[in-house]
Amino acid sequence: MTDPIADFLTRIRNAYLAGHKTVEAPASKMKVEITRILHEKGYILAYKVVEGTPVNTIKIALKYHPETKKAAIKKIGRISTPGLRQYTDVASMPRILNGLGIAILSTSKGIITDKEARELNVGGELLCYVY
Repeated sequence: MTDPIADFLTRIRNAYLAGHKTVEAPASKMKVEITRILHEKGYILAYKVVEGTPVNTIKIALKYHPETKKAAIKKIGRISTPGLRQYTDVASMPRILNGLGIAILSTSKGIITDKEARELNVGGELLCYVY
């Protein structure tokens, strides 16, 4: 697997499209931090890191609207890839849906959202966007 972050995002996207309640993915520090941000911003219900013998996994409980059963995440995608890294500074940082969505960045301050990066005045690698 050349891009584990893209695989992780694709698992989440496919689970939402299939209407699943939970999804599992292999864990890494970066994936756990991305999941933590998705949970803090209200895009997923809950998550848990399950320690296993060969590899740890992340169990994610997906969030849907209670009445209409629409997914909380409309679109999730990868920006920076291993073949073409995308870096940004504070001045040219993208606004996802004019501030309604989030971009997740890898910075010197850790994995944070675009809004937090603007407050801390740091740039970094654009990992993905969510709305």
